[in-house]
Amino acid sequence: MRRLRESARRWLRAVLAAVVTSALVVPLAGAASFEVPAPPPASPPPATSGTLAVVYAANRANAAAASRTAANHGYRHRAAATRALAAPHRQLLAFDGRGAGLVTEVFGDLAHVDRVAVLVPGSDTGLDNYARFRRAARALHLKLRATAPAGSRTAVVAWLGYATPDTISPAVATMGRAEAAAPQLRAVVGDLRRITGRQPQLSLLCHSYGTVVCARAAAGLDVADIAFLGSPGTGADSVSRLKTRARVWAARGAGDWVAHIPHARVSLFGVTVGFGTDPVSPAFGARVFHAGPGGHSAYFAPASQALANLARIVLGRTTEVTDAA
Repeated sequence: MRRLRESARRWLRAVLAAVVTSALVVPLAGAASFEVPAPPPASPPPATSGTLAVVYAANRANAAAASRTAANHGYRHRAAATRALAAPHRQLLAFDGRGAGLVTEVFGDLAHVDRVAVLVPGSDTGLDNYARFRRAARALHLKLRATAPAGSRTAVVAWLGYATPDTISPAVATMGRAEAAAPQLRAVVGDLRRITGRQPQLSLLCHSYGTVVCARAAAGLDVADIAFLGSPGTGADSVSRLKTRARVWAARGAGDWVAHIPHARVSLFGVTVGFGTDPVSPAFGARVFHAGPGGHSAYFAPASQALANLARIVLGRTTEVTDAA
């Protein structure tokens, strides 16, 4: 075990050297790139059960304007992605078409719910590939509708509310993006409480780098469950360090490459790389559940064991969640 830990530290030191080098080189390379232009976000009234329709309409209109702006500047892929978001049936709680882009989309009747699941994405998620993240949220919503008991009302919120790091970048191995995103995630949980005007059960389902974001936001957050999926580590050594009253879950598919990432932290020159203890390890103390044979992007695949267990967690059917074998 000691030899394994030392091997992990050596690996992280090598990564750290690359990170420090990239921290100097990447900004210079990025200075020549151009962000996709878009109008500033809409300014609808605060979202409540009574203003949701107005908020959704304002953000759809802003997405339509962003699509036209992107098309006028030759960004055809972005224009198509934002045009899809502007469709009349889309329920956009928030939208910002600038740069990589941000969007919060609701599936279900948020004003009249008993249970809400908030999905938090990992690296390389933006408006250009948002459809992939949306498919995960929609798959969960359909699963909840199919398995919820009669009379239970559920909603799913796809929260692309932070600037996710690139998979190949210094930011993906450090806490910076998560530190910046945590207050925003806490704020959206507060917004959901205000919108519903009720006390629905909230669950955070966090994927990959999104697990680091959720861990940073967890302390005292009013949620019933937090699930870490395909986590590289959370920055916390144990569930107790999260300072949460929520049930904490963790899962990793048998084919998920994140299993091969050393779960350790190394500091050098004031930079800390890595996120520490593996959330599916006994040392972390989470409730580890079965995620099936899938890879890093398969946790919300329709008909998967992972999706079935996530639906059970959201619905509060915790005794039916199958443990990892």
